Amino acid sequence: MALTVFAPAPDAALANRRRPWWVRNLPIVLGGALLLAALLVALLAPWLGTIDPTALSPIRRLRPPSEQFWFGTDQLGRDLYSRVIYGARASLFVGFAVAVFAVLSGLFFGLVSGFNRIFDAVLMRVMDGLMSIPSVLLAIALMALTRASLGNVIVAIAVAEVPRVTRLVRSVVLGLREQPFIEAAIASGTSAPRILLRHVLPNTIAPLLVQATYICASAIITEAILSFIGAGLPPSIPTWGNIIADGRAVFQIRPQLILIPAAFLSVTVLAINLLGDGLRDALDPRLARQM
Repeated sequence: MALTVFAPAPDAALANRRRPWWVRNLPIVLGGALLLAALLVALLAPWLGTIDPTALSPIRRLRPPSEQFWFGTDQLGRDLYSRVIYGARASLFVGFAVAVFAVLSGLFFGLVSGFNRIFDAVLMRVMDGLMSIPSVLLAIALMALTRASLGNVIVAIAVAEVPRVTRLVRSVVLGLREQPFIEAAIASGTSAPRILLRHVLPNTIAPLLVQATYICASAIITEAILSFIGAGLPPSIPTWGNIIADGRAVFQIRPQLILIPAAFLSVTVLAINLLGDGLRDALDPRLARQM
């Protein structure tokens, strides 16, 4: 009787490590490639745009796509292709600026709040109050109190995102505050700022990096909503939200005036979310062990 020998199954973790890096981190590669393409479009808009996006020409209004006007023209005769290309600049700038502003502000408040109990009791109540208001409604209310400008839009959107970053950093600090190496640093007389910068801050980089991608994607959508309802950037600045708002009146005869900028908006947000999901899987050791 022949003896059957069963070979042991290969270790899943070892097999995963043997795969190419781009296969193991496909969301990062795909999202990063799409986001890089959007950034290049935004940076090269003066060279990619064929016509001034703000140039008005009533004689060429609502023209269909052609060799001269690749995406057609809107009801004011403006070239839709150039407006969409230039709209990437404003939308991406708002997204990145809001992410940087919210992360830096939330990082400061979260570090101080998690390490100082007295400051924590006051600040967290303020953050709870801000989080109780939907982010879009809070941004609309803040924009109603100010004039339409790029800086005011960035601040209005970022204010709603700061409490989320603050709570994230605070949770990391609270988890580290009771660790033996933090207690040893306190016992040795190390100052609080030095402990925060040397021992606590490095542990917040990974979750903040992931959170920044989600904030950027959310800010781009919120900016489009504000521009769509007329509470965002001035109509003279081409953004995807402004372009969609201008095209809704003629959607039945020229649907591309809404569908094309909406497609650019969706792909950009999808790319940022894919990048964030990939970074979360790669930087979180618990998810890495599960995978």
